[in-house]
Amino acid sequence: MAKMEKEQAQVLSQEMLAAGIYSMWIKTKASKNAKPGQFISMYTNDAGKLLPRPISICEIDRENEKLRVVYRVTGENTGTEQFSKLKENDTIDIVGPLGNGFPLEKAVGKKAFCMGGGIGVPPILQLAKELKCEKTQIIVGYRDEQTFLKEEFEANGEVYVATEDGSVGTKGNVMDAIRENGLDADIIYACGPTPMLRAIKAYASENNIECYISLEERMACGIGACLACVCKSKDKDAHSNVHNKRICKDGPVFLSTEVEI
Repeated sequence: MAKMEKEQAQVLSQEMLAAGIYSMWIKTKASKNAKPGQFISMYTNDAGKLLPRPISICEIDRENEKLRVVYRVTGENTGTEQFSKLKENDTIDIVGPLGNGFPLEKAVGKKAFCMGGGIGVPPILQLAKELKCEKTQIIVGYRDEQTFLKEEFEANGEVYVATEDGSVGTKGNVMDAIRENGLDADIIYACGPTPMLRAIKAYASENNIECYISLEERMACGIGACLACVCKSKDKDAHSNVHNKRICKDGPVFLSTEVEI
């Protein structure tokens, strides 16, 4: 495997989609080999913040060497706040694409759920765009009426929205939206917070549905060397010889039966 090297990417555009949610397009060679479900490590210009921030890839434009990331600012004086201040023609150091991405070939000829919650919503967009399945059903969960990316989703499948406050779509979470709309699928792809993924994994197990989940975790190196982002696994990891998987290197996408969450 080729060594991942830091690249200076050019910021093409940046906009705020919702409160604290930003969308950035960058010009980068990482776009050429990027796949839905992968991420990039983004570095700040702050010498006091040595570690990069892992940010999921939202959209890929391979022909024009562009990537889109949609991310949440997590607080003041954070790496993500610094990213939000970048403007057109600024530069940012990145490494990527990283991780394994979603196995798209598994959905051919099937009915699929593409499920995202919170900041796990953005990576579902490129997934929905590239799936070649019989039926793409996009189920996305938000806190409130700020349903960022909803219009882009509607161009790529049947969209069902859940909001915690009931302001749009189903009141509740993505599982409530599935039940309320009487949906079913042969395969599931999901990205979001652990409680959501835990519920989806249980649902898939009960209904004998093949399910792939993208785990969210704080990362340090992003390339599998530091073992800071491990999760419990069914099988022993060849790298550490324990029942662990490295989310950044072995994931972030796993077959749901492979991991304990």
